[in-house]
Amino acid sequence: MPGGGGPTGSHEGPGRPWWRSVPRIATVAVALVAAVVLAVVLTRPGGSGSGGAGGGGSEVFLQAAGSTGPDPFTESTAKESSPPASTPAAEPDGDRTTSPNVTRSVEGSAPGLYEGTRKAASCDVEKQITALGADPARNRAFAQVHRIEPSRVPDFLRSLTPVQLRMDTRVTNHGFKDGGPRAYQAVLQAGTAVLVDDRGVPRVRCACGNPLLPPVAQKDTPRAIGDAWPGYHPSKVIVVAPADKPVKSFVLRDDDKWIKRPAGDTGTRDKETKAPSREPAPSKDASPPDGGRPPSEKPKAPPPPEPPSQESPPAPPPGSEPAPADPPSEPEEPPSEPAPDSGEESPDGPAPDAPEEPAPQQPGSTSGLAPGAPARAPVVLGSVLI
Repeated sequence: MPGGGGPTGSHEGPGRPWWRSVPRIATVAVALVAAVVLAVVLTRPGGSGSGGAGGGGSEVFLQAAGSTGPDPFTESTAKESSPPASTPAAEPDGDRTTSPNVTRSVEGSAPGLYEGTRKAASCDVEKQITALGADPARNRAFAQVHRIEPSRVPDFLRSLTPVQLRMDTRVTNHGFKDGGPRAYQAVLQAGTAVLVDDRGVPRVRCACGNPLLPPVAQKDTPRAIGDAWPGYHPSKVIVVAPADKPVKSFVLRDDDKWIKRPAGDTGTRDKETKAPSREPAPSKDASPPDGGRPPSEKPKAPPPPEPPSQESPPAPPPGSEPAPADPPSEPEEPPSEPAPDSGEESPDGPAPDAPEEPAPQQPGSTSGLAPGAPARAPVVLGSVLI
């Protein structure tokens, strides 16, 4: 109708209907949201742009023994944090040209890995418990890192042993930010006061109360963030490998003496002991991230299938056997030969009337096997010898 068509045409002329703009508006909105999300991820301390979360990136933070560091969990509970007078040699076999990505590990139970002062703890464990207990959010974040219930934090801390590092040590550190833990890779200077578990692995950095975990592998050479201390070199950094079994006592260096500290003790039961026969020496990690050594040995396993392919050439030598035990395709020919033979050579097979059974020669332990594989016994599957 003319009257009805007028309004419709006039409505489409001046401006497009709003519903025709929906796809364009949605496209623009999606693009804006994606840009905002990408910007947030790349600028967050734990995002992939900073390489901080879990340590999968390419940055490592250098933290001096006495420094608090960024985003501490608590105030310092360290009683002693100073570089040691002497440190073990960190280059095994005099290797000074090792790539920074090569992992050097020392077992947590190694005598002399840590140091301490007799009858004195490098960390105030009770102060650490009080500081975390006063802030439920930080206490929960601390428990989250160590995968324990918040109520178990005091017992967990009391089970640890206060010591000091003797070598620059790589760890996964955690700061407290935005109500939760933020992981980043760090190198702790020798002399740093830490609490270690019963496997000798650092679990708390006392200068900041931060929870610690073993380091995360980095594919690229990490870029050091922070001021390096005298004597720092990436090739001298070690990681602590968990001991195979719980450590009963740690042998610590105390200046020019040696003490034995029971695990979980704060120094009250320290006793003097003799020096270890050797200083802890870092060992190169024999299995890099690819872990490629075991797969290279697997090709040696397939030899068992090879003997069947070698049966055809060596079969003729055992001439004492009337029927050659060759590949399964040839057993049809021998049945015609045993018939004209004189009865002197009787095949061991008990049933001569079946044409397929004289060929296998089951009792013969030497027929059908290659000379190079005498240790392999023949296997009978039905009427075919392999």
